[in-house]
Amino acid sequence: MEFVAVDVETANPDMASVCQIGVAVFTGREVADEWESLVDPRDWFSPFNVCVHGITEDMVIGAPTIPDIAPEIRDRMQGRVVVCHTPFDRISIHQAFAAHDLEVPSSTWLDSARVARRAWPEVCRSGYGLANVCNLIGYQFAHHDALEDADMSRCLSRPRRCSSSSPEAG
Repeated sequence: MEFVAVDVETANPDMASVCQIGVAVFTGREVADEWESLVDPRDWFSPFNVCVHGITEDMVIGAPTIPDIAPEIRDRMQGRVVVCHTPFDRISIHQAFAAHDLEVPSSTWLDSARVARRAWPEVCRSGYGLANVCNLIGYQFAHHDALEDADMSRCLSRPRRCSSSSPEAG
């Protein structure tokens, strides 16, 4: 089975203000391709968002914009199953593409938060955020780094092999 895991970080509450994207393409249970990029959203940076992910306006100076990287995103997502944790990433990508009048890649989306809520009773009503679910299955990662967040999907696809303190062990 092939699927793509994606995660984005945003500069501010506007979900179209993508400032980082990470994409991990899985073939079977192995990572076949990883790609990440800082993105210049050409928008303001909220102190709250910077506090969450650590990406500042200065860090994206000279970074590509969504129109610049749209072909990279489209090549990895078009016609594939795309996994994200909560609808946030799907909505952000759709809004960022729409803000630039770009065609959104045609994909089938899977929300891994919904999977976690059904798989583990401990998180069925609350506590199904990415960090908590990873803690539940024993997976440590650098939360709010787009590629790290996307890459952790390997553990949701095979949790028994990821009960380790190291991402490389999964």
